[in-house]
Amino acid sequence: MQRRAQREQPERAKRLTRVLVCAAAVPVMLVATGCSSDSGSDDGGDKAASASASASPSPTVQAAAYRTLPEACGVLSKKTLKDLAPKAKSGKEGSSDDVASRASCSWSSLDNNGVKGSQFRWLNVSLLRFESDTTRGPGDKLAQEYYDKQVREVRATPGAKGLNAQAVAGTGNEATAVRYDLKKKEGTFKQQTVVARVENVVVTLDYNGAGLAGDKTPDAAALLSDAKKAAREAVLSVTRANGPSAASGSPSAPASGRPSAPASEAPSASASGKS
Repeated sequence: MQRRAQREQPERAKRLTRVLVCAAAVPVMLVATGCSSDSGSDDGGDKAASASASASPSPTVQAAAYRTLPEACGVLSKKTLKDLAPKAKSGKEGSSDDVASRASCSWSSLDNNGVKGSQFRWLNVSLLRFESDTTRGPGDKLAQEYYDKQVREVRATPGAKGLNAQAVAGTGNEATAVRYDLKKKEGTFKQQTVVARVENVVVTLDYNGAGLAGDKTPDAAALLSDAKKAAREAVLSVTRANGPSAASGSPSAPASGRPSAPASEAPSASASGKS
């Protein structure tokens, strides 16, 4: 028995030694685990900072080419006005709360020949400029949308007879002329409307004529030719008002803080023969 007990003592001593060694190893493992956890936390912070640094910049849109409009009553030369509205004393400027974005002017001419009849002419020029907007898009795109809308509205004029639409070359980026007859109690009015877009500006020119009190009806082809000439002149006035470098536009410039002019507030094409 005594020898058996003596043999078991060394075995118990070995087992005790292994237990102590394992116990001593536990704190080391815990320390290693703690370091690993801290390191992971730092990596997460770095990743968050990196993600924040690579966030998308504020949205930008190409700046509109034209920033202003010419004086509406000054877009046509004296010679042109004399040809189209010879009896007009002066232009009547339309009301606008921002003449740099929307403007219009009209001229009324009545050549009264008494019992021999009278020749009536009415001319109107409307200008609408669109600003680039980060939500709605570039100014020229907004102008094109309004241009298309204007042409559709003119072609849908109630009571229009013999309507004809044609593209007009050499007038801004794009232009359309629409002509038709409109019968009224005073007589038959020959209506010509030219809608043109130059960059972010839409020019709408209305020109109509009528022979009143038995006078002869004016020639529609001649009126249309005059209207096209006047529309080109108005478009050129817009370009000149903005200087030679206006059409370049800054590709990275942020949108202006001023909102674009809503199409619903723009002067619409007139189909009436106002006197």
